[in-house]
Amino acid sequence: MIMGASASSVWYNLRVPHPTKEVPIIDYDLALLFQPMLMLGITVGVALSVVFPYWLITVLIIILFLGTSSRSFFKGTLMWKEETLLKKEMAKQQETFANSRGELLIDTDYVPLVPVEEKSSMQNLCMNLRWKRVLVLMTVWVSFLLLQNDVKVCGTWYWVLFCLQFPVALGVFGYEAVKLYKDHKKRMSTGNTEKICEASIEWTALHIIFCALCGILGGTVGGLLGSGGGFILGPLLLEIGVIPHVASATATFVMMFSSSLSVVEFYLLKRFPIPFALYLTGVSVLAGFWGQYFVRKLITILRRASIIVFILSGVIFASALTMGVIGIETSIRMINNHEFMGFLGFCSSQ
Repeated sequence: MIMGASASSVWYNLRVPHPTKEVPIIDYDLALLFQPMLMLGITVGVALSVVFPYWLITVLIIILFLGTSSRSFFKGTLMWKEETLLKKEMAKQQETFANSRGELLIDTDYVPLVPVEEKSSMQNLCMNLRWKRVLVLMTVWVSFLLLQNDVKVCGTWYWVLFCLQFPVALGVFGYEAVKLYKDHKKRMSTGNTEKICEASIEWTALHIIFCALCGILGGTVGGLLGSGGGFILGPLLLEIGVIPHVASATATFVMMFSSSLSVVEFYLLKRFPIPFALYLTGVSVLAGFWGQYFVRKLITILRRASIIVFILSGVIFASALTMGVIGIETSIRMINNHEFMGFLGFCSSQ
């Protein structure tokens, strides 16, 4: 489901412009930074999904999702207040700034949430696609995919291929992290305060390590659920200062790669019902596309980008509630049936 929804969302986002700048709506720097760590986390998460008992996975996910949704809701509330103040200020300026003939003077320095100049879908597609960056992301994805060979679980080659994913992920992440760090340091030394990418944080070693840990955590959650880590990446991008439009587009773009890897890993572990998955993929593709369409229309009408944050927070909260109910029911049934509810051995359970 996540793979289908993210793929359709990416296709939709590629045909819409950046809300404030003449740049791609997908931040490829952040995508390259987080994608390898997410994919590494997915590998770990899929392995843990075999070992961890069902009740423990449920508890951990509920705690994480409730915390993430609460933080996102708080962020959305702050954005809503800022947008309200901005609207009032703009209304006041429209009432105040008029010339002697009563003609309205428009503040040309104001950057609207919705772009004024309309471009065709093909123009936006050409603007949003950066083929060199996409090729690098595809190379990382293919590298991880090649390391998911259908070999005997817990055999020698299995662990060799499993361990090879760590240097691949750390190498790509390290390259992009060093690039951001050097660019940030260079701009600071010259007094240039312009942001390197959409994030508004300073790219210090501490912040880079924080992003790496969050990427692995998001991937681990994605591996446990087969979700691609978007429930962590989306709020994280908002937390580091990325505007909602770009955060949503970048998160779904990265999720398209990471969730597809999760699908492959679950398939190799023989935990993948193909007919049911194909049905859900078709439904999620339609839901993802039309969901993006209606949300964009709603933002255009209300002129509030915080709508994206509230929707994200609501989806995460609903997921926590749903998983909580299902998890409790399943755990009670397992207790009544006297099923084993402890940790399993990874190799012995295959």
